[in-house]
Amino acid sequence: MKDRQADGETGAGGKLTVLERLWLKAATIGVSLLLSAFISAVLLLVLSRSPPETFIASIFSEEIRFAIVLSIKTSIASTALCILVAVPAAYALARYDFFGKRAASTLLDMPLALPPLVAGVGLLLFFGTSPLGRGLSEAGLVFVFTPLGIVIAQFFVNVPFMLRVMRSTFEGISPRYEHVARTLGCTDFQAIMRVTLPMASNGLLAGSVITWSKAVGEFGAVLMLAGATRMRTETLPTSLFLNMSCGKLDEAISAASILILISVVSLYVFERRVGGFRL
Repeated sequence: MKDRQADGETGAGGKLTVLERLWLKAATIGVSLLLSAFISAVLLLVLSRSPPETFIASIFSEEIRFAIVLSIKTSIASTALCILVAVPAAYALARYDFFGKRAASTLLDMPLALPPLVAGVGLLLFFGTSPLGRGLSEAGLVFVFTPLGIVIAQFFVNVPFMLRVMRSTFEGISPRYEHVARTLGCTDFQAIMRVTLPMASNGLLAGSVITWSKAVGEFGAVLMLAGATRMRTETLPTSLFLNMSCGKLDEAISAASILILISVVSLYVFERRVGGFRL
């Protein structure tokens, strides 16, 4: 009897506690299920809006094929650029203490807080009016209203995702492994390449998948810097915008459906290949 009372399972207070726990469990599960149902309904409405034959015809249209190819090319290029820049920056933030580290960390996260349209306006001013931007244009690197602008816009908006994932990954790897590698004859760079990066492969894959998926769907910053020119700077989000503006609902729904499928595949790869890693 004493044991049961100690467990809080008898008496009015014990029954109330059990009822409260059951209510809390039911309420939280109910909220999660309702949210899942809402998201599913929104996505299914888009995917089921057009008949399959109309969807297939739209996908094989010249405009949608151009948008798909351009989206894939630019997103791969911007993701590669994110990896090239974010990995060493994340390593520095995870391993070293230096003057201005807190300010640098805050600034590197700023694109996450900025509305994409504001980021696009800033990029437009930087590459269109600044001395460096004009110098790059004179050298042949034109970013305003060109596919190169799409890559830079995607990079600017999405590099914090890769940076956060890789920083968290490096912080979870003990520096002792690098120390042991150095005692066995590796240089600092070799220790990073042969020990740390292989151990960070899950984080690198996670960051790459998320960054690529976000790059494919980026619209606001791309619109401001690269514009929305058909068959030139027309990515899938831009195609969705242009066709919806012109009343071409089938083409717009096709672009939206492709973006949804890309997101689903990316999440599937993330869950299946990355395992227990979480952002």
